Amino acid sequence: MAQGILEKINTLISANLHAMVDSALQANSLAVMDEYLRRAQKDLENLEDATVTIGGSVKTLKRKYDEITAAVEKLDRDIDTLLTRGKNDLAVAAQSDLNSKQQLAQEYYEQWQSQQTEYQRMLDSKVKLEAKLVTTKQEREHLKELLKLAEAKATTTKAIKSLKDAAGTGDQEIASIADAIRARLDREDAELEMSSARLSDQMEEVLETSAIDAQLEERRKRLGLGADAAGGAGSSSSASSSSSSN
Repeated sequence: MAQGILEKINTLISANLHAMVDSALQANSLAVMDEYLRRAQKDLENLEDATVTIGGSVKTLKRKYDEITAAVEKLDRDIDTLLTRGKNDLAVAAQSDLNSKQQLAQEYYEQWQSQQTEYQRMLDSKVKLEAKLVTTKQEREHLKELLKLAEAKATTTKAIKSLKDAAGTGDQEIASIADAIRARLDREDAELEMSSARLSDQMEEVLETSAIDAQLEERRKRLGLGADAAGGAGSSSSASSSSSSN
């Protein structure tokens, strides 16, 4: 079961994203990418379930191996004790039991290592598929915007063509409407340029004022004038401005 899931996952991981994007562009549809994401998400969920199962098996085999290994070590010590006490018959029986347990321990170890390798492969595949899903979702959003842009461009091209056709029909009223549309667009462009110019002037004024303030601050430091002097100067300046305004 795990092998079959891994084969599906590897197929999804190796899927050519560029080919998917090309197919979507040719079809002018996101369907091919949506289908890939649906399959990948479903198989990812199946992989996660299988990974949990294999992970549990790894822990079980590791626990059994540790238990049988501890029993083998204890039995090995017991055999030495039996021999030193001259209880050869019991030592023979214990040695036979030890041989069986050692064989069982070896089997548990091999199963544990095999399952551990499979578990690691599944974890690696899970990480790779998750990364592929993230990349594909990002590309889908980019493609979605690209298709919108293409649709808007087609609509705009069609509208411009219709506008040119309308202006060239010879009907004075329709031509006037077309000219009015163009004039309104020109006016909007001009207003945008004027706003940009005003903003640029304001920015230059602020920057110039900031530069002057920085220069005066540097001069105060050189003359040994503190913040009080600066504050007084600022108050005098404000007062003068107020008087001038009155």
